[in-house]
Amino acid sequence: MLINNKVCGLLGLARRAGKLSFGTEACKKEIESNKVKLIVIAVDAAERTKMNFKNICSEKEIPIFEILSIEEMSKAIGQSNKAVVGIKDINFSKEIIKIINGGEAIG
Repeated sequence: MLINNKVCGLLGLARRAGKLSFGTEACKKEIESNKVKLIVIAVDAAERTKMNFKNICSEKEIPIFEILSIEEMSKAIGQSNKAVVGIKDINFSKEIIKIINGGEAIG
């Protein structure tokens, strides 16, 4: 639960800093233009959505994590019904990955 709270906090900060894209179409567009550094997808997102993003992220070598619920994610970024969030800033991305991986620094 603490991990979720920390991730939500960072998503909120990234949102206020203008470093997020959210929603499936916006995230796909940002991935195609190589702006996204990390994708966070809700655990309760549709299976089809999860598979689409896993495939796209695999092709583009973008880390993807399945964490938070749609409700938690939407509340964190101040939007409603968002299942996919793209982080466009490398520093926010690294911090979120570090939190999810239990404090281990990545690359």
